[in-house]
Amino acid sequence: MPLKPIARILSIAGSDSGGGAGIQADIKTITALGAYASTAITALTDQNTLGVHNILPVPADFIRAQIRSVIDDIGADAIKIGMLGHRDTIIAIATEIKQVINRCPYLHVIIDPVMLAKGGVALLPKESITTLQDYLFPLAHVLTPNIPEAEQLSRKTITTVSDMCAVASYLHKTTGATILLKGGHLSGDQITDILIDENELYRFTAPRIPSRHTHGTGCTLASALATYLAQGIKLPDAVEQARLYVRQAILHAPQLGAGSGPLWHGINTHPPPSI
Repeated sequence: MPLKPIARILSIAGSDSGGGAGIQADIKTITALGAYASTAITALTDQNTLGVHNILPVPADFIRAQIRSVIDDIGADAIKIGMLGHRDTIIAIATEIKQVINRCPYLHVIIDPVMLAKGGVALLPKESITTLQDYLFPLAHVLTPNIPEAEQLSRKTITTVSDMCAVASYLHKTTGATILLKGGHLSGDQITDILIDENELYRFTAPRIPSRHTHGTGCTLASALATYLAQGIKLPDAVEQARLYVRQAILHAPQLGAGSGPLWHGINTHPPPSI
């Protein structure tokens, strides 16, 4: 009996030398959830749990070459896009992705519009936001902004869950993409995420986990969502399962570093470390 083909996820993102976010988090997540991870690295970062200290961008032509090498040989069922950088990088990636979509119209493209590191360092120049909206968003299946990112993209203020619903609806109408708006930046004992597509608005609510070990939650959630969608799971269920995976990874965080520590991405495949 032939084996079921493994889902293939291409992550296009920056490298995190601390291993908690970016390409490293994506590879760990995709592997833990039973899929195959390939990568195109957009930038190298000098960072740890205390913050991002330096960024070295990868030339746009070399990013395109990485994408082309992966697609031409291994292929992809989903593409997760994270940290990008300057205008030429965004345009180069959009050009490649458009060609991939023309060949694979059922490809899932999940964009996590990473703009700020958890410590506040800008990872996307303000002048690149319009380029992102014009070139990459029209190619997206799902966008996964957090509240500060959604505020920048919509130029609206979010202070309540009702605000989240309104902004998610606005972003859906203006981009055409499904929006998963993450609510972790709102205060309160509960965290609510909003999902809106062409058919329905969904609310996902869970108790907040009191922990400083939350570095890479956005990257991890987007990669988990890309993986579950590539494995054929329907969107609302994929979101629910991705959120559950992130919660478990936070609950079993290995307590590393003096700042915002990493998650335990191996929760599905390896026992968590002793705490």
